[in-house]
Amino acid sequence: MRRLVAVGVNDQTSWGLHQSVLDKLGMLIASDGLSAGQVLTIEELELRFGVSRSVIRETIRVLESMGLVSSRRRVGVIVAPRARWNLFDPRIIRWRLAGEGRAEQLRSLGELRRGVEPVAAALAARYATPEQCGALTGAVMQMAVHGRSGDLEAYLAADILFHRTLLEASGNEMLGALTDVVAEVLSGRTHHHLMPAHPEPAAIRWHAEVAQAVQSGDAVAAERAMRDIVDEATRAMLGDAPE
Repeated sequence: MRRLVAVGVNDQTSWGLHQSVLDKLGMLIASDGLSAGQVLTIEELELRFGVSRSVIRETIRVLESMGLVSSRRRVGVIVAPRARWNLFDPRIIRWRLAGEGRAEQLRSLGELRRGVEPVAAALAARYATPEQCGALTGAVMQMAVHGRSGDLEAYLAADILFHRTLLEASGNEMLGALTDVVAEVLSGRTHHHLMPAHPEPAAIRWHAEVAQAVQSGDAVAAERAMRDIVDEATRAMLGDAPE
């Protein structure tokens, strides 16, 4: 029994080290702290982060799967150009939002959301189930309550639930696959202090209008209100984001 417990603790420690190194190295690359084409060695990374070779190898494996690096025998680990990154990976979005290029990332994400979420809202007005309509309404009620109290983490949870439900309610699996991307944008706004202490009342009202339009099957009204939501959020974040 003691041996099993010891193995579990060691595994947990190794996993924690891996996550820590992954975040640090991923952030360096995503924020252009390491240039495209730059060559790194396993030995160099071991010394830099003070971890074992196995932790570094696992970290590189994950970064390769995200398109951030490539490995070549007798050469090393090569930082990939941005064109090869999986820019929809929520971890890359999180790292870019935490770096100096936050404004550029927010602008790209705002344009993406403007092209996607109003369309999803219009589709949801056609295809949303009664359960999904109820979830949208419930999320808006939670947003209103937590917005008044200034509990931004609780507000964030309700906001993510709203947008996740809406994308899924579109009935389009490709739009539904973007739920984690949108959730990362919403989380970044809160965690990087781009959200006012008390969320904008108009934004909550627009969320309520989307929920009502979806429930009543009004695709035009749902699309219009969702466009207002995305535009307000993008303007607010870019106004506070460092260039």
